[in-house]
Amino acid sequence: MGAVPREATVLELLFDIVYVFALARLAGRVADDLTIVRHTLLSEAGQTLLFFTAMWMIWSLNALMTSVYNPRSPDIQIVLLATMFGTLVLAVSLPQAFGERGVIFCCAYVLIQVGRPLYLTLALRGQSVLRQPARTLVWHVASGVLWISGGISGGLGRGIFWTVALAIEVLGSVLSWPAPRLGATRQGFGRVNYEHLAERYNQFFMIALAEVVLEAGAAVSFPGFSLRRTVVLVAAFVAVVAFWRIYFYHVGPRGPAQVSAGGGALRLSRWSSFSLLLIVGGVICTAVGFGQVVEHMEMSLDWALVVVIFGGPAIFLIGRTFLEPPNQISRRCPALYLGLIALGVVAPVTLLLPPLGAAVAVGVILAGVAAVDWRIHRHGPETNPPL
Repeated sequence: MGAVPREATVLELLFDIVYVFALARLAGRVADDLTIVRHTLLSEAGQTLLFFTAMWMIWSLNALMTSVYNPRSPDIQIVLLATMFGTLVLAVSLPQAFGERGVIFCCAYVLIQVGRPLYLTLALRGQSVLRQPARTLVWHVASGVLWISGGISGGLGRGIFWTVALAIEVLGSVLSWPAPRLGATRQGFGRVNYEHLAERYNQFFMIALAEVVLEAGAAVSFPGFSLRRTVVLVAAFVAVVAFWRIYFYHVGPRGPAQVSAGGGALRLSRWSSFSLLLIVGGVICTAVGFGQVVEHMEMSLDWALVVVIFGGPAIFLIGRTFLEPPNQISRRCPALYLGLIALGVVAPVTLLLPPLGAAVAVGVILAGVAAVDWRIHRHGPETNPPL
């Protein structure tokens, strides 16, 4: 299929357009979760987490695919286009996936997750590299049975079947998709172009970051400017800049990352993928938090909104911490930990304040983390995080 280019292709960027819509739908679900009766909040939040992780599995496997196989190849382009349309169907079905659109959602998801490795296995027949998509196919066929069963059963059974199915896929990713007679080695992932994969991660992060601007900007634009709404908008903008600064310019006290073609390489890709899952999830929660503050400016702040608006940055900082190479765990930068402590200390206090206070506090804390991080690394290289 040829060598993988360092830069992302135009078709990959086109593929990400669907995820702009998908992330907006997920942000809408989080916002809806905050407005429902509290005794159903945990179950609704669990459904949203399930959808987010499922959508993430699709994107991350496609990013890995285009970093192993040349995305300019006609076979890979076919897979990308088919997955793009399937993801659009998923995003449209998402609001009623636990209702009348459940069958559509699960069928589209299974077709994507089974169709991708099946097509690659057929396209790569006769080549040694077909083992990896073949192993992935075995796992997704097993989980696909549960996805379809959940779509048919409905009710509580749907949630149980889908949770187990997604857990199987996550476990398969962690274990490198072992399968009988196909081995459990990491062969094939040594061919990953990590520069290409890093660029895809960076692009997806920027898409998620746009959600903060969209949520806060849309919430302010309808009623118009006022002093308090303008303050929240400024706090949201400060958070966006801080997220950008921390993500792209935070570097640990280390030398160049040592990425080999063996076990270390796949382990790095695997954990960085889950780290970015936390990063994107944290950004989306923060976006929803700012939007809800604007829309409910006159209401008292309750614990659910506090968890979202402070939990989002906390999840982001945790994800960014573990985006570091695994062999640097004992030498992590203290700036992110200081930010986590500050968020945990300030969050309960804001329950005594109006919603505006929580928005300002989050913006100030994130700006402080970015400033401390810059001060620690001001003499270091200004580079994107090594993946």
